[in-house]
Amino acid sequence: MPFATRGFSGRRGQADTRIPPGQTMVEKWPVLSAGPTPQVKTEDWEFTVHDETGTDHRWSWDELLALGVEDITVDIHCVTHWSKLGMAWRGVSLDKILQGVTSEHRYLMAHSYGGYTTNLPLEDLVGGKAWIATEAEGEPLHPEHGGPARLLVPHLYFWKSAKWVRGLTMMPGNDPGFWERYGYHIYGDPWKEQRYR
Repeated sequence: MPFATRGFSGRRGQADTRIPPGQTMVEKWPVLSAGPTPQVKTEDWEFTVHDETGTDHRWSWDELLALGVEDITVDIHCVTHWSKLGMAWRGVSLDKILQGVTSEHRYLMAHSYGGYTTNLPLEDLVGGKAWIATEAEGEPLHPEHGGPARLLVPHLYFWKSAKWVRGLTMMPGNDPGFWERYGYHIYGDPWKEQRYR
């Protein structure tokens, strides 16, 4: 089994309709990672979408931000049973990134600096559902939380919001990523408690 930060458990007994089953609300944002924290400078960072034709669509840090940064306030839910509500983020919508990419494939693999991967259906990344986040709670995203940029897909468990994201690869099928190969659910809906296979 690969190195991973130990799980988190919190207080029980809180009732809030924004908290999915089996979750506990936290105020502090826990740090959980698989492996060491990559140190990536914004001047070296690049984001690539690889489509089935073999074409790479690339954005530098400045090119990404030039697409238009927006403010987002969402709840996040970790598979290790914690939820953080009303969290403020800034980032670039995946709608803006993917609008110039044509593909017949309906799934993508997210890739991170450091080698982490996670699979996602295309429909879960478009329609105002996902962002490349560059700030959290009014500050640039810290490396331990996935900075300089991480995927933000708040309607799924947080392992799907890949830290240190560097790209997406279009896929014809829903092939499993890192944690999915180790028994995590292929989709990860917190409201259905899709934690594990």
